[in-house]
Amino acid sequence: MSTASKKIVDMIDMLPEQEQQLAFELIKRLVLAWDSDYTKLTKSEREKLTIAEKEILYGETVNHGDIDWK
Repeated sequence: MSTASKKIVDMIDMLPEQEQQLAFELIKRLVLAWDSDYTKLTKSEREKLTIAEKEILYGETVNHGDIDWK
């Protein structure tokens, strides 16, 4: 979690519950305006996806059939 995110959480926690809900709705609207269909990746998500794509490309994954799921 970024420093800014931690500060936001701390500030929201100081508010009464009803005001916390208002803050949540505001943040939700900001996120939806920025990414209305939730398809944009954060920097962290992009990094993880890049690593996963490389693992798949180089065969560094485990076949589900090779796992004993019991």
